[in-house]
Amino acid sequence: MIIKLSSHLLNNLGYVIAVSFFFTKFESAKNIFIREKRTKKDTALIALFFSGLAILGTYVGVDYKGSIVNTRNIGVIVGGVVAGPEVGIIAGIIASIHRYLIDPTGITTVPCSISTIIGGLLSAYFYKKSNNKNLFLYGFLGGFIIETLSMGLILLMAHDFQLAKEIVSNIYIPMILANSIGVAAVILIIEEIITEKEITAGKQAKLALEIANKTLPYFRKESLNEVCKIIADSLEAKAAVITDTQMILASYAKSNDFIIDHTEIKSEATKEVLKNGKILALGMESELDFHCINGNIQSCIISPIFNGENVVFGTLKIYFDKKLAITSKYELLAEGLSMVISTQLEISNLENFKLKVRDAELKALQAQINPHFLFNVLHTTSALVRINPLKARKVISDLGTYLRFNLENSDRMVSLAQELEQVKAYVDIEETRFSDKISVTYDIEETIENINIPSLTLQPLVENSIKHGILPKSNGGQIHISAQKEENGCMIVIEDNGVGMSPKVIEDLDREIDKNIGLKNVHNRLKIMYGNGLRILSSTMGTRISFFVKAGEPNAEMYNS
Repeated sequence: MIIKLSSHLLNNLGYVIAVSFFFTKFESAKNIFIREKRTKKDTALIALFFSGLAILGTYVGVDYKGSIVNTRNIGVIVGGVVAGPEVGIIAGIIASIHRYLIDPTGITTVPCSISTIIGGLLSAYFYKKSNNKNLFLYGFLGGFIIETLSMGLILLMAHDFQLAKEIVSNIYIPMILANSIGVAAVILIIEEIITEKEITAGKQAKLALEIANKTLPYFRKESLNEVCKIIADSLEAKAAVITDTQMILASYAKSNDFIIDHTEIKSEATKEVLKNGKILALGMESELDFHCINGNIQSCIISPIFNGENVVFGTLKIYFDKKLAITSKYELLAEGLSMVISTQLEISNLENFKLKVRDAELKALQAQINPHFLFNVLHTTSALVRINPLKARKVISDLGTYLRFNLENSDRMVSLAQELEQVKAYVDIEETRFSDKISVTYDIEETIENINIPSLTLQPLVENSIKHGILPKSNGGQIHISAQKEENGCMIVIEDNGVGMSPKVIEDLDREIDKNIGLKNVHNRLKIMYGNGLRILSSTMGTRISFFVKAGEPNAEMYNS
């Protein structure tokens, strides 16, 4: 009899497994299983399914001396372990009531009804204890425990103990085998869905990363239309749109059949996403409202875009011309793309902010240089006015030329040749004042005269050599300025045979102190522009200051804005 009952139950188990398999193949059912947060509707639907599975297990059972040899507890245990406490408890209650109603006076009715309810509660407990790796074991254990409990209750509660004993001795093993194996089998089917979700998520993540790599250069250039094009092409969509909270920022349509001819947000669906910050999928099961775009659009996904403070500041909208059932695959991908756009926009804004800060720093440094230079020139001129008016006139003329050029180019990159004109104007002024104490020579390679450098870079260095290197010597000295081409740029050197520079001055270049302003400002500007500042070698025999200028340095672009 045990073999016969086991064979019958295993046959019935095939029905349960088949129903479970086909149910999980429905896209809507599959989405419920893999969705991290379920709605009340999702919970009700999945509870209804597992309740039905438990009832099916009762109906396909076989009568044995007033008892029903069945697979009812498969639906209850699997529902609770896999889908959560609410599902397990609901399925247990419904299946228990059904078992009681179909045979209220049966010898095993009350014990089996009680054990089924307990099965729902036990599955809820196992759900909290289990994880994706041990669902199989907890399910098998749950099936074993509930059937054992059911047999025990039959022996304790039956009015005819001998009959109950005979029933239990013949159905216990078949029930244990069928329900424990059945629970494990159904869980394996559902685990396959979970695994498929992970594979799908991995593919979506890979696609999102590929799109991120393609779109990154266009975020830097603030060309969001191109970003929309890449997204639409990658997803085989007909159009893509990026909005802020009120306006369309960028868009792309695959052809003239799908035209977006407005700038303000019209779609109520978009406004809803902006309001609640939740992704909205409109597919063949939805009442569509796509008056915001021309053409035969049948479905779309609208995903919120958040800023760094987790506040919605826009949306990503992807349109399709097919009546798609928007699945979790599309939702996950859209959500990933929104995160990519959010991150890229944050990075882009940060980079723009940094450029503005650098620009402000550079202008502030240059503003410090101009008064410093003017003070020295005016001091020289005031001395010459009394002793040599003609030379004073020459100084004023040189100063006018210098200031005119300086005002026109103070926040720009200039050619090396133009910068040297400034230096020569300054040197002429200083030579006028100090006569034969100063001698300046130039060795400039002609091929690099057009290379761009920050304006007012050389003059403060030459001024430093004159003031602190040459003039302290009783007989004056010489300054040599050279510029030689090197790979990716040129090396500029200012050398003098003056008294040398104090080691402390060199050490103080990178410190926040208000000394040696001219030298320090040039050093800081070069560091901002090229990453490296001045290199200074000094001794009692003189000083050598050098720096490298990179050709086409990206940071220099701010000077041309």
